[in-house]
Amino acid sequence: MLVGNWMSKTPVTVTPDTSMMRASKALKDKRIRTLCVVDDKGALLGVVTDRDIKEASPSKATTLDVHELYYLLSEIKVKDIMSTKIVTITPDESVEKAAILMMDNKIGGLPVVDKAGTLVGVITQTDVFNVLISITGVLHGGLQLAIDLPDDPGTLGGVIAILNAHKARIMSVLTAYEPEGAPTRKVFIRIQDMDRSLENKLMEELRAKYTILFVLRDEKHPALGK
Repeated sequence: MLVGNWMSKTPVTVTPDTSMMRASKALKDKRIRTLCVVDDKGALLGVVTDRDIKEASPSKATTLDVHELYYLLSEIKVKDIMSTKIVTITPDESVEKAAILMMDNKIGGLPVVDKAGTLVGVITQTDVFNVLISITGVLHGGLQLAIDLPDDPGTLGGVIAILNAHKARIMSVLTAYEPEGAPTRKVFIRIQDMDRSLENKLMEELRAKYTILFVLRDEKHPALGK
């Protein structure tokens, strides 16, 4: 899954000379936490966050009158408060790598730049959530099976063969190797709803051959209709 396929291609940007007051309004109007700072050619120069603006704003206990306050806020520029130490990613890198970078750096999003350093998009935690929802097929409901499989070649193929024999429609297959070096791996398979009598026969055979960790049924999401 490439970042370029999931990022927002219309990031909200400001220039270094944008006033802090205008930057604050842009954050509120767009309901976002971070603005990308670019030059007139679109090259990424830095980022400014709602936290940066709060820290640079006068205290509520200030003795300035409203006119002085507005003047001060209009004089402070984005270039005075932005961060130039930026964690970025490129469109042809993986969404998984983006998720790791966000987690490691405790940030909610990443500017996406091309090889020339030009800003081409932004990918956020919400985009990563959308990827998870998409690849699991959970919006379509169905049955999720969690199986503990020996970490040996061909074991997953045996499970798939049983599912095919019972005409189960596979929606997604995910695996997890945790903890590292464990002799087994967890496999999560989502199948479409099927006739309950056929489903019972399928589960009976799977339980006879494998360790089933859990079985979970999800309803189709209302957004998809009936």
